[in-house]
Formats: sequence, structure tokens, C-alpha cells
Amino acid sequence: MTSTETIAQRHRPWEDFMAIMLGSACAALGLGLYAHAEILIGSTAGISLLISYATGWAFGPVFFVVNMPFYWLAWQRVGHQFTLKTFAAIALLSWISWCLPGWIEIGRVEPLFAALMGGALIGLGALALFRHRGSLGGFNILALYVQDRHGWRAGNVQMALDGLVMLAAFSVLPVENVLYSMLGAVVLAVILTFNHRPGRYTGVSSN
Repeated sequence: MTSTETIAQRHRPWEDFMAIMLGSACAALGLGLYAHAEILIGSTAGISLLISYATGWAFGPVFFVVNMPFYWLAWQRVGHQFTLKTFAAIALLSWISWCLPGWIEIGRVEPLFAALMGGALIGLGALALFRHRGSLGGFNILALYVQDRHGWRAGNVQMALDGLVMLAAFSVLPVENVLYSMLGAVVLAVILTFNHRPGRYTGVSSN
């Protein structure tokens, strides 16, 4: 394949724009279900939900602020395009989450449904962003940074940090809510594991 053909088959700016819009919207809706059921997820979204549960502050603005230290790490570790797309996705998700209560009125959400459907929506949103070289921020950036600086495996660092979020949840949420949160994390992980693999989808033809 020539370099011209490769460039032509890469994602165009409008395709990246659509992915950021749809990915952020899916993730925001999933996190909205989590918030109504008072369950949580790992990474910075989990920290933001815990702060929201403990203080009553709106999730959206908290999520945006909590992610701010990770932008610098992303710029240093991954590059400016990834960082800008991640910033846009986090800003959009934060805004949608903040506006969501005024757009949709949800009376009751069963925690099991929230864990399954919310985890699936967040997973699909994250998948759309990953495939367009963006993310929802969080511990994966920190894990890659620690791996580079200290040689610790990124997967183990990510797991340890998410585990700390779940342990902290026991001080804020009932035990059953934390267990539902773990189920939602499994759903999200399964979606990403089976659909985000090298060579499966890159935005560039493999022929």
C-alpha cells in the first residue's frame, strides 16, 4: 500500500468529531444510570461518582476537574492529538452529564440493570473513542506513565488503582452496590477486551 492510500483511508476530522460526540454521549448516559442507581466504576469516573455521592455535587463538573492532572501526562506520554481528543471527550461528557437531569427524568433504576446496561453503554462509548485515538482520561494514562518511569506493568497499576476506588466505595455505598459496581466493571471490560484488539479496527485498511 502506498503512503497516499494509507493517508486517504485514515479517519477524517468529521469522523473523529462524530466518534467523540457519540462516544461521549453513550458514556454520559451510562454514567447517568450509574448515578441513579448509586453504583460506580473505576478510574477517575469512579472517583468523581464517589465525590458526588459523598458531597451532593454534580458529577459532570467534578469529573472534569478530577481529570485535569491527567491532561499533562497524556500530552507527555501519548501526544497532542490524543490529548486534545481526550480533553474534548471529557469536556463533552461532563457537560452532557451536567445537563442530563434537565433532559431526562428517571424515577427508578434497578442496580442490576444499571450495572449491565450502564457498563455496556460506557464500554461502547470508550470503544468509539479508543478507535479514534481518544479516551475518557483516567488511570490508564497514569498507568502508562508509571510504566515508563518505573517499569511497573501498566495493567497491574491500572488494576491496583481501580481496586483502591472500589475499596473506598465501601465507606460510602452499601456492600451490594459495590458488588453491582464490580459487575458493571466486568461488562465494560468484556466489551473492550473482545472489540478493541490490535488489527481488529484501526481506521486504516490492512490490505
